Parts: sequence; C-alpha cells; structure tokens
Amino acid sequence: MHGMTAVEDGKEHSTVVTPAHPVAATTGQPLHSALHTSSGVVNTGFTHDEQKRRVSISSDAIQADVEKHRKVSTGSYRKNILHNGDRQHFVEPGYAHSDHQNPNRLNLEHLHKYAAQSEVSWWYTLCFKCRQKETGPGWEPSFWQSICPYPFCPTYRHMARVFALALLVLLAWGIVYAVVGKDVAPGGQLFDIAMLVLAAYFGGYIFRMLNLPGLVGMLAVGVLFANVGLINVHGPYKYFTAILRRVALVIILTRAGLDLDPGAMRRLFFTTLKLGLVPWCVEAGIIVLCVHFFLDMPWMWALLTGAIEAAVSPAVVVPCLFRLRSKGYGVAKGIPTVVIAVSGIDDAASVAAFGIIQSLMFSEHSLLYNIALGPISVFGGVGFGILWGLLSKFVPEKGDPFVVPLRILMLLGGGLIAVFGSELVGLEGAGPLGVVAAAFVSSWVWSTQGWEVEDNPVQTAFEIFWMVFEPILFSLTGTQIRLDLIPTEIFVVAGSSIAVAGIVRIFSTVLVAIGGSLNTKEKFFVALSWMAKASVQAALCPVALDTLRKLGRDHGIEKSYAEHLL
Repeated sequence: MHGMTAVEDGKEHSTVVTPAHPVAATTGQPLHSALHTSSGVVNTGFTHDEQKRRVSISSDAIQADVEKHRKVSTGSYRKNILHNGDRQHFVEPGYAHSDHQNPNRLNLEHLHKYAAQSEVSWWYTLCFKCRQKETGPGWEPSFWQSICPYPFCPTYRHMARVFALALLVLLAWGIVYAVVGKDVAPGGQLFDIAMLVLAAYFGGYIFRMLNLPGLVGMLAVGVLFANVGLINVHGPYKYFTAILRRVALVIILTRAGLDLDPGAMRRLFFTTLKLGLVPWCVEAGIIVLCVHFFLDMPWMWALLTGAIEAAVSPAVVVPCLFRLRSKGYGVAKGIPTVVIAVSGIDDAASVAAFGIIQSLMFSEHSLLYNIALGPISVFGGVGFGILWGLLSKFVPEKGDPFVVPLRILMLLGGGLIAVFGSELVGLEGAGPLGVVAAAFVSSWVWSTQGWEVEDNPVQTAFEIFWMVFEPILFSLTGTQIRLDLIPTEIFVVAGSSIAVAGIVRIFSTVLVAIGGSLNTKEKFFVALSWMAKASVQAALCPVALDTLRKLGRDHGIEKSYAEHLL
C-alpha cells in the first residue's frame, strides 16, 4: 500500500507510507542496492527526466535544477540535502531512503537548524553557483563521494567534462605549435593572446557568479593584462586581432537582427520607432556636444562618438528580458517585446550612422562623392541585406535535411562578406547595416515557414558563436585601454558626459512613452533597460583606430582622437 486517507474532525488528510527499503522497478532489488555497482555508483546530481537541450547564455537551467533539489520534502520539516551531505541520498516518487538508519541518535532539531543556517551561508550559495544542470543517470566511481561529497563538490560527470575540455585545449595547442612554431610557445604573441582569452573567460565566469555581467569581467581582464605588461600585440598580430574583432562584430550584429520580432515590429511599428529613435537622438546629441566642447574633438569625431555611445547592448538587455518573459513579467503589455525591438532599432541606427560618418571621415574622394556616400551606404547595405535574407527562403529548400547547417553558414558567410567586402570597395558603412538587415529578413522568412522567432536553430548556433567570441572581443578591446596614457580629465569628462546623457535619455524616454499603456514604473523600467552599454561599443570603437592603422595615419592627432573614443 503506497498511501491512505485519514479522516479527522471531518477533514481528510493524505498520508504517504514510505517503505524503509524501496525496491527498484526493474530488478526487484532495494533501490540503494540497485544504484550501486561493483565498480561505481549512480551520481546524485542528475534529474530523472531528460529534457530538451537548449543553449542559453543565462543561468536559468542551473537555478531551476537547484530549486528542484531544494523542494524535495517528506516530513514536517523541509528536507534539506545537507542532512545527508556526507552520504548519498536518493529520492524516488513515493519513496524516500537515507543511509541514516537510526535518526534518533542525532539531535534532529539541531540538525535542521544547522542545515537552514548552512543554506543561507555564502559557501553553500557558492557551491550551487558552480553547479551545472545534469540530465540522465550518470555513473561515478565508488570512492568519489568520499573525496568529493555532494553537493559541495561537482559531480564526477562535471569534473570529467572539464578534464576532457582541458585535454582538447592542450591537444589544440600542441597541433598549432607543431604548425606555427615559436609564436605559440610561452612568451610568443599567439600564446599570450590565447592566455588572455582564457583568462577573460574565467573572469567573466567569476563576474556572472557575482550576478554581474560577465563581459565586464572580460573587459577588466584585458585592461589588466595590458597595463601590467602581460601582453603586447604588435606586428602582423595587430591585423590578426582586428580581423577577430570584425568577426565578433558580425556575430553580435547578426544576433541583434535575429532578436527582432517581425510580428511585434509590424504591430508596434510607430511605438517602437519613436521609443527607439527619439531617445537615441537625444543621447547622441548630448554626447556630441560634450565631447566637442569639453574634449576639443572635431565635429566629425564627436558625431562618431555620439553614434557609438547611444547604442544599446543586446548582449546585456536580451538575456535579462528573456528571463523576465519566461516568468511572465510584462508579457500582457508586451514590455519584453518592445524593449528587445527598440534595442534592435537603436543598434541599427548606431550602425548606420557609424558607417556613414566613418565613410565620410576616411574617404579620399571628391566632395560630391562624399555627399552621395551616405545614401549609397544606407541603400546598398539595406538592399544587400534584404536580397540575402529573401534568398534564404528558397536556398536551401526548407525540407532539406541539411537546412540548419546550410542556413547557419549562409547567414554567417553573408555577414562576413558584407563587412569585409564593403571595406574593400570603400563603403564601410554598408557592411554592418547589411548584416542586421540580412538577419532580420531571414528571421522573418523563416518564421513564415514554421520556425519560431525566439528559438530557432540558427539563433542557437549564433549564441554558441557568441560564447566563443565574447571573451575574444572584450579582452582584446580591453588591451587597447592604457591607463597610464590617458589623462585624468578624459575620465572625468567622459564619465560625466555619459552620466548626463543617460539621465536625459531616461526622462526623454518617459516623455515619449506618455499616452501609451505603460504606467509610471513601467516607463522608468523600459528607460533604464536601454541604458546598457557594452557589446556594440566594444565592437565599433576599435574600428576607427584600426582604420587609421590601415591607412598609415595612426601617428598624428587623429590617433589621440581614436584613443579618446576607446
């Protein structure tokens, strides 16, 4: 008998009777005996249900797994996994078994008090911050729990995975060393770049554990390496790092285009347009005035700075909004959709303005050509993006078994040819705009063929690409910030300008949102959500300095302007 119902005072109470030794369904043996083998045991860090695997840059899966373990309870006290932290504790539906056969010898009240205190301690939180979601039953050596008890240490599967990745990194280094030579050896430039990227990855991991954006930690690692002399990129590797930054630019702009919801853009076109462009123009205008009058930068350099600074970082905004939307916050009024859509419009405006201004600044053609260069860049970039996106509807055919990898490679290749090809023909502004347009149109045509806008395989692939290139982009950007070469007044003026522009943008957003369905708190929320600055700035800021180096003009006053921009 698995359970019975007791009637007391006219009320029914359900009571679960749990046998002392639950039996495994397949073998007839006691459950804890069935879980042990001659050479090992099933680890305790897995969930029983195999779920759909998704790639995400948030930590929702980890937190959901933690909460699932925390909610297992079979008594009047909430069951705490620390009660059996030194031994394994297995729970099956309708059964509970513990290796502690005589709980009377323990002071249960003290045990519950200790467990509750431990759960709120920093080291308990840290242990679960480091844990990862495990799916399916896993095996581990019989001695593992003795040297690495659950939950304070990772599971054997987790440790084996990390060890395998470390071996792959070591193998990759050995192969490249055999091909390239001394540049890959310790002290070589390529080795230093690889160490920088690895350190940036771990720096971002630590910052995420502290509930801070990981990209801040990656940028800080790059600044640290450059200012303590751990890395000095020179010679041909400067061009190599510039190429890596451009590839990262293609990936982040493609993600920005894929994050745009065509249906929401159609329904809320004028709302998103005014919320995106009006505050963007206000913030960019204030930045332009501040850097021109307080930093004595020419108008063209000031315009370039304003166009970059006014962009919203999709790498910060989009994951946060996805988490809020999954919990139901603001869904009724479409707040997550509007915020994500406006972020995409802001990025498109910044990319378009940046490309046009950069083309005008570094063009060596006639005045008439420079005047026509802006419209040519806009129409050329948007036209290429639309044509490339529409092509993805027919090539490859939607029923092709290889449709997913082909679409991924086509979108990535189209973005790369747009950026590098536009630079080759002197239309630098057309490339980034074409990347965003191609991604948006592709997302729209794929949605008409049954793919979800918010979760399609191509978007998942570019999330993986961004995981690889995020530490590369931000760490390399950080290496170009030399604190000893930047005057103190630059920090003061730049920080003050950004703060003033941000405050004015918040109130301008609230004013523009008047007359809509949002209340006052929601207006300030969406205004604050568009204050994130990171990925677009990191991708676009080094482009001006790279262009000067390519043109051989990185030794005069223009170099100082480019460094101020960084």
